[in-house]
Amino acid sequence: MRRWVHEDEMEDMERRLQAAPDTMLIRKSTVEHPFGTIKAWMGATHFLTRRFKNVSTEMGLHVLAYNLKRMLSITGPKNLLRALKE
Repeated sequence: MRRWVHEDEMEDMERRLQAAPDTMLIRKSTVEHPFGTIKAWMGATHFLTRRFKNVSTEMGLHVLAYNLKRMLSITGPKNLLRALKE
């Protein structure tokens, strides 16, 4: 019988999830939503650029757009402009 090289890590993760079953629900509500939204904006396609530096820049622009749009909806345009000037 053989074990996968990372089997210990998988078992450790399973123990942690069993100890705190709400962990995945919390993660889905806090982390997965922005990435799902950005992926939908991108059209659920691959990146338009190639090479790590270019893809990193493209992803950074998507994240910046997401954050700006979110701040606009939370604070409103006047408060956001005021905060950016400060």
